[in-house]
Amino acid sequence: MDRRDFLKLCGAGSVAGLMGVKKAGGYVAAHNWDRYDFGSGPAVKDRLNQGPFPDELVPGWEVVMATTPSSAVVPNFGMGLVTYICDEIGPPKKEGESLAESIENLAKIDLGSKLYIRLNWKDLQQRPGRLDLCEHWKITFEMAKKYNKRVGFRVMLSNPDIPGYAVPDFVAEKVPFVKLGKTTETGLAGKVHYEPRYDNAFFQSAFKEFDGLLADAYNGHPSVEYMDTYMYGFWGEGHTWPFKGNPFADYLTAERTFVGMFEQQLANWSKTPLTTNTQPDWSKVGNAEILERTVRSNNWLRTDTIFIENMQIEALSNRPAWTAATVEVGMSDGSAESLRIREGVTYTDNVIYHVLDVGANYWSLWNWHRILADRILNYYRQYPGAIDKIARCVGYRVRPSWVWHYEKDGYPGLVIGFVNDGIAGVPGVLRVELVSEDGKVKVGGCLDAGYPLAGKVRQAQFVLPKGTDWKGLKLRGEIEVKGMRYPVRWACHQETNKDGSLTLRQNR
Repeated sequence: MDRRDFLKLCGAGSVAGLMGVKKAGGYVAAHNWDRYDFGSGPAVKDRLNQGPFPDELVPGWEVVMATTPSSAVVPNFGMGLVTYICDEIGPPKKEGESLAESIENLAKIDLGSKLYIRLNWKDLQQRPGRLDLCEHWKITFEMAKKYNKRVGFRVMLSNPDIPGYAVPDFVAEKVPFVKLGKTTETGLAGKVHYEPRYDNAFFQSAFKEFDGLLADAYNGHPSVEYMDTYMYGFWGEGHTWPFKGNPFADYLTAERTFVGMFEQQLANWSKTPLTTNTQPDWSKVGNAEILERTVRSNNWLRTDTIFIENMQIEALSNRPAWTAATVEVGMSDGSAESLRIREGVTYTDNVIYHVLDVGANYWSLWNWHRILADRILNYYRQYPGAIDKIARCVGYRVRPSWVWHYEKDGYPGLVIGFVNDGIAGVPGVLRVELVSEDGKVKVGGCLDAGYPLAGKVRQAQFVLPKGTDWKGLKLRGEIEVKGMRYPVRWACHQETNKDGSLTLRQNR
């Protein structure tokens, strides 16, 4: 989708109304994200002493162990390549292959450590008071469990790429829709596009019930990685481009409606990260306010582009270190016409290097509107270099690079310098523990939110009980996000244990 005119039109502030819509009176302006005060991030419990460590605090220190970076893919929570199972036109279809076979072929691609599914509201609910989960949703979660992967998902309230509406029939029958018109620039050819009156009382009641049902089943679910925020308009991305205006009476009504929907989602999804699109507020529906609330509530960001709006690049590249970012951009299927080679670089490789530029946590393995495992692999076999690179540096990749040993007042201790070889900060709080084999020694705590930063070192002190031999202790890591803890596998070349922990030993 080409939206090059967004910035000129948004900058002019001249979005005309649809159906008698008034000009926005309370429009929230965008701002630079660099050095913007979003607060201190997630609360840090049991904060470790993170220095400085002069000789009088850690006397007689010596480096007893050191690690080097791993060249392997590290499938931790909060990072990875995301294999798309379903987009706005539906799940994969291949002649002679069942839906289950097609989804499993995607799920077992080693490159992707996460799965992603995008559905219409009506794919998950058809009648009030209950969920009616579609087959590809069920199969995706079955495959996630089988291949030890987690699922990200989005539920669309509007979809220009399907006949009719994205909402269930029982909602469409009782909610007014506002006609936007026809366009050749996006969506299903020849479709007349409509948007629901999201502020309608019945729509809000049905939406609240649906989101509550979904959260009851999947908030904190062990197979869920993140959930996209419900946003206004096409694909739930916060716009109805290329149409100007929106179906609301005025800007404040639009903002109030979607802020209310966000706040409800925030309450319902108390354990699952929400990812909000960084879409500039083309349609004047309160996107800037929702983004602000997303970051301040320690949730995450996403974008559906890397080569269009400079405002999205500003937000992604200058976001707080504890905020994850997922970048969704379609890739080539390896066919000659899809490679789009310029100056010796394919379009997909160009995308990948720009995803690296913004320090993303996730990138999509996704053949836009042509989802199929064969197509992903067809491109990868021809051009593996950039995909291998991003698979091995996307997100955070933490290792205990230096281990210093010292003794003070009869107490042995360690100072560990944690290094992040990835391109993003830790999207939450990193909890670290030293544990003995018999469980009698257990010492640990947390680093500051977002640390260690990409390409940086963060040191932490561990004071051990008297008489403890540091050799043989296991160093374990967990990432804490919205009160949930997920094991972290250390991204070091040196051998780790099956659970991702590292047994300390003298190698210096």
